[in-house]
Amino acid sequence: MDNFQYVNPTKLIFGKDQVKNALTKEVEYYGTRVLLVYGSGSIKKNGLYEEVLKQLNQINNVQIVELAGVEPNPRLSTVQKGIRLIKENQLDFILAVGGGSVIDCAKAISVGAHYDGNVWDIVIGKATPSSSLPLGTILTMAATGSEMNGNSVITNWDEKDKRAFSSIHTYPKFSILDPQNTFSVPMDQTVYGIVDLMSHVLEQYFHISENAPIQERFGESILKTTIEVAPKLLNDLQSYAHREVIMLNATFALNKILTMGVKTDWASHMMEHAVSAVHDIPHGGGLAILFPHWMEYVSETKPEKVAQLGIRVFDLDATTETTKLAKETIQQFREFWKSIGAPTRLSDYGIDSKEIDLMVERSIVNETIGNYVSLAKDDVRQILERAL
Repeated sequence: MDNFQYVNPTKLIFGKDQVKNALTKEVEYYGTRVLLVYGSGSIKKNGLYEEVLKQLNQINNVQIVELAGVEPNPRLSTVQKGIRLIKENQLDFILAVGGGSVIDCAKAISVGAHYDGNVWDIVIGKATPSSSLPLGTILTMAATGSEMNGNSVITNWDEKDKRAFSSIHTYPKFSILDPQNTFSVPMDQTVYGIVDLMSHVLEQYFHISENAPIQERFGESILKTTIEVAPKLLNDLQSYAHREVIMLNATFALNKILTMGVKTDWASHMMEHAVSAVHDIPHGGGLAILFPHWMEYVSETKPEKVAQLGIRVFDLDATTETTKLAKETIQQFREFWKSIGAPTRLSDYGIDSKEIDLMVERSIVNETIGNYVSLAKDDVRQILERAL
């Protein structure tokens, strides 16, 4: 494996009623002037909003300013609004209550609040953050792992561009994960979260480094556990036992443990970001469509790792010829994702070839994407065309 350093400064607070048990103490350690960031308002329907306010109001001299309505693909304009609220009100802490989109938005706000220029400079890598406003999270959806990493994905809707950035300065100071707060996540969003967490494992599993068996075995165990538990959860969305397993799986799928010592891929995510930047589709839905097509494409030249995945995760016959085994593995992923209700083609979202040139252009940040198999524009075009 490659040389590496591993740091994860996020304090994970997991389990039932942890908002009530921990929130007040955790927030007051960092500040009293809070930007409360959340999404469409579901936290007001399930009672979490009231509980959060109750706990925050136990802090002496607390001031709470709200930023509501964060989009499923959080937009640059919303990030900029949050930065203005912080500067106008001299706020000293950000609390994100929601899923990955809300947390990603809050992360961009946190570094943007300490940057004099346009925060989009940081998102596209033109500027590097050196500090941030402290951030805490209360997770309401298992999917992105954003609660325990420094990653953030922001959409510049005016330019039809969606980019990811990462910084040690955007790790949450703490994240509270109570599976009860995911009970209200509807079926489709639960499905998208399952696909997303599995895709995160795959992006790291398809690395180009040597001798990393423990990282691969960690990833395989997350995939196997998710495949086992996901159908049970979808048959009982109010199951605490199933919600907590999927919730922790999603966190460990992208808290950088699987990345230690390996050079990972992420081409499928970059293609999906391009598709959803142009068409604003659910991230997990796009991944369910694109990832099998990516695996097919790379298996034409490198089928071994795909075949290994089939043996270890789906218990396929190890004596099968490698190319055939890779095809069987890809079919297993397709069938599983389809069985839980994920889309299978871009046309399921009404997407055709009209804007394929723009999607290809937005996929390629530099000359190529991906490491497992390097993809140029023509490669990306072929994958997108196969997925239509």
